[in-house]
Amino acid sequence: MKITKTLTAALLAGTVSLLAVSAAQAVTLRMGNGGEPGSIDPHHAEGDWENRIIGDYIEGLMTEDANAEASPGQAESFTVSDDGLVYTFKLRDGIQWSDGTPVTAGDFVFAFQRLFDPATASSYAYLQYPIKNAEAIASGEITDFAELGVKAVDDTTVEITLENPTPYFLQALTHYTAFPVPKHKVEELGDDWTKIENVVGNGPYVLKEWVPGSFLRSEKNPDYYDAANVAIDEVYYDNTEDTTAAFNAYIAGELDILTAFPPDQYQWLQDNRPGEAHVEPFLGVYYYVMNQEEGPLTDVRVREALSISVNREVIGPDILTTGEIAAYGWVPPGTANYDGEAYMPDWASEDYGSRVERAKALMAEAGYSPENPLNLQLRYNTNEAHQRIAVALSAMWEPLGVNIELFNAEVAVHYDALQAGDFQIGRAGWLLDYSDAANTLDLLKGGTQQGDTMNWGNNYGRYNNEEFDALMDKAAAELDLTARAAILHEAEALAMDDFAAMPIYWYVSKNIVSPAIEGFVDNPSDIHRTRWLSKSE
Repeated sequence: MKITKTLTAALLAGTVSLLAVSAAQAVTLRMGNGGEPGSIDPHHAEGDWENRIIGDYIEGLMTEDANAEASPGQAESFTVSDDGLVYTFKLRDGIQWSDGTPVTAGDFVFAFQRLFDPATASSYAYLQYPIKNAEAIASGEITDFAELGVKAVDDTTVEITLENPTPYFLQALTHYTAFPVPKHKVEELGDDWTKIENVVGNGPYVLKEWVPGSFLRSEKNPDYYDAANVAIDEVYYDNTEDTTAAFNAYIAGELDILTAFPPDQYQWLQDNRPGEAHVEPFLGVYYYVMNQEEGPLTDVRVREALSISVNREVIGPDILTTGEIAAYGWVPPGTANYDGEAYMPDWASEDYGSRVERAKALMAEAGYSPENPLNLQLRYNTNEAHQRIAVALSAMWEPLGVNIELFNAEVAVHYDALQAGDFQIGRAGWLLDYSDAANTLDLLKGGTQQGDTMNWGNNYGRYNNEEFDALMDKAAAELDLTARAAILHEAEALAMDDFAAMPIYWYVSKNIVSPAIEGFVDNPSDIHRTRWLSKSE
């Protein structure tokens, strides 16, 4: 999933008094959540700042435990056929939407059909393409939704048939694209079902309030099947993009958890608030995309020059000071079903000065130099760390004859621009939705035709290589995990040697957690559902 680790100051101006009042009445968690949600509809959401909200108010067949491992959610049990193709889920007794309507197998069938409906245009639908005929329906090749491999055997039994055995499928079902939606509400209201006055959920919390530019608030769902073990009574998700203001609010005791903090405060936290900063490796890549649909970045020589002239080794220790590890490949180290070391191109071991000279020569071949500079705009979403990196890379590219105009915007606007292809170079980030190499490599697959338009999904740079796509299709059909990993390694090397995108570093999570919060478990997915947390007042 794409991520933002940003926070805005809106909470600080207008919601602190609300938090103080509610705290006297209930156990309240106050979370600095990041940017304003673009959507709380699981078929339209796009990032971790939305996932934290959606995963609290809707639950799928599978959910995450405190370690972010897949565990039964709305399904009390499941079986898998001997050939690994058919998963049968039995729903829990008595589960219901927060308006009292029963949750049925039909809600799951309806949700998957809606997810893959070309009219929905869900950018993350491809995460569930292991399901039989899902991709063909999403592309319009198949128009009969009855052909989708998701069936309601009866009101409490969901049967899902896959195209091929998929080792990560249960983990994929924890992603919000696999969540049910309330059929009765969507049929009545369409996309308006997620307006705060209409929204219903089936998870441990119920959304109650949304003040745009400031916060969302949810309350514990008394009808949730595990409500007796949910300790937090209400949650404020504060949409705070100013990391310094949010950090100050945390230090003042006005927030309980931050999902990001200013890099220059890391040492201060270690010295003054030991144990509160949680900086841990996790499965994600921070990268820049280069628009290859038109313009100068269609030239692989320019893309190569820009990439090899980035001194990644100084970013984690010197620019961010939080120890991020330089990334030269696309699949994070430690990813499941992917043996071997992270991809490392030959040029990564060269002396940095030699790389810069080669980059200058490549730019000269492409017609650019300090005397005839290439002017590019670099877009990033508003955040101090993103700005530091953008400034540093601009300086690294200046000797090549590249002039960079920096442009920042709030997270929703930024990602809308990337999705629309309205950029030249853009900052992005990806956390694995499930631990499998295909989850990042799929970001580089070519677009699919949907009606009169091309849907590029999250392939913002419009990288299009038929050989790469063929390797990904071959890997999807390969049953032997070792052979599959070899194919995926070949695909990764092809895309990286083609400079399909520019990986910068492997992520570390950067949370701050109050000592009053218990149950916060660092994990490689950096997912921490509120239902597992408690707070001592």
